[in-house]
Amino acid sequence: MAWVSIGVLAFGLIGAAGAQDAEKPPVTDAQLASARCIIGLEKFLPADYYYCLASQSYGEQNYGEAQKFFQTAASWASKPAQYVLGVMALNGDHQPVNRPLALAWIELSAERHTERFSEAYATLRKHMSPREIAASEKLLQSLRPTYADATAANRAEERYRDGMRMLRDKGVGSNYCMQGMFDAADLAGSSIGPDQASQCPPTTVVAEQVDKKAADVFEDWHGHVTVEPLQQVQTRNGQPLPAKAGNGS
Repeated sequence: MAWVSIGVLAFGLIGAAGAQDAEKPPVTDAQLASARCIIGLEKFLPADYYYCLASQSYGEQNYGEAQKFFQTAASWASKPAQYVLGVMALNGDHQPVNRPLALAWIELSAERHTERFSEAYATLRKHMSPREIAASEKLLQSLRPTYADATAANRAEERYRDGMRMLRDKGVGSNYCMQGMFDAADLAGSSIGPDQASQCPPTTVVAEQVDKKAADVFEDWHGHVTVEPLQQVQTRNGQPLPAKAGNGS
């Protein structure tokens, strides 16, 4: 991965949890390639899963696949993915240099006013000509319908809520086997046998971990609603009672 040389853009490829410290050594291709991407997480947080695949593909030097997966992650409201796409366009990282496109992607990454992305956008904009800014604004209009939070974050939130609702319906005391948390041989494809159920983590633990990742994906987006801790499922005449609504974050 090429590294940007101006201002706060110098920290290069950032993880889904946030920007890496500029003083830390660059992440190596080997480290990226060794990323363990849990396919079952796609049911909850596609942004996190596809960002992982993109990073892994980049480390394996499959640059076309990496860009495709970064774009998919970006369409699920991954601001780090949008930022990385901007960095890649700015540097001509396995693609032609496209400064207006870089500015458009990084402006999208900054729409929640997260400090590190906002600073990156402001710094890059200062280095753009009026003609480049005008071209960027046109590109931004074409990107917004798919990648802006008005679309991307809302559909990502819906996916998250559906996944968490499924976990909540399982109730306290259950286990959840998320595909990709075991080796393929243990998974026997995508199905887990009854003899393997005890190896799966408690549903409450899975829900807590998903919530932690969700806090990163939806960082600074005010439309995110966290799901309350799992409770023992109450029933009436054998039917579950309606679940309580989550609290806004």
